[in-house]
Amino acid sequence: MATVSAGLFKSSLGRKYLMALSGLFLCLFLVIHVAGNLQLFKDDGGKAFNEYTYFMTHNPVIMVVAYLNYLFILLHVFDGLLLTLANRKARGSNYANVDQRKSSTWSSRNMGILGTLILIFLVIHMRTFWFEMKFGTMPTVTYDGQEFKDMYSVVVEAFSQAWYAILYVICMFALGFHLFHGFQSGFQTLGLNHKKYTPTIKAIGVGLFAIIIPALFAAMPLFFLLLKN
Repeated sequence: MATVSAGLFKSSLGRKYLMALSGLFLCLFLVIHVAGNLQLFKDDGGKAFNEYTYFMTHNPVIMVVAYLNYLFILLHVFDGLLLTLANRKARGSNYANVDQRKSSTWSSRNMGILGTLILIFLVIHMRTFWFEMKFGTMPTVTYDGQEFKDMYSVVVEAFSQAWYAILYVICMFALGFHLFHGFQSGFQTLGLNHKKYTPTIKAIGVGLFAIIIPALFAAMPLFFLLLKN
């Protein structure tokens, strides 16, 4: 297994396959994550969101998927770093000195920068929410005689801070541009870009992953900063 993994990272094609597979898995995670976080908009004092977070941290299947998600994030970051370094090295050759602006999008040329910004955001985001959920001292609430960690109050406190809300929104723009190229590129790398399905893949990539999902995530801090304060 270790030999296969090492071979994949040494091969340029293998690294691209890993990037595509891990990226598409993370796209699926984003759909589930944003759907769950929509519970924040319910006017119930956080009950639905707290019950959702309890389910996500106690269901055995979800917990396995969560650990897979952490693994894929690390794979995606490490693989992205290797590919970015390889691309920079390639640009030093005469062959690669062709003006890429005429044949590529801004997001495709800056996936490394966008990915780095998203990684920085993830570290801050995980520290604010995941770390507090797992290891911090959190307030609790009781619904129907059962005690729950009050993650809703942690979210409200974080999103009520202007600097964090603004950072969150900016990073959602970066996520949108990252997904604009990444979603379609993943299918292309895996050879699933048949011309019959390309318009559908492009529509999903642009409409759902580059616009709708980042917009929904960005709406959450704005909702608490501007409407709930």
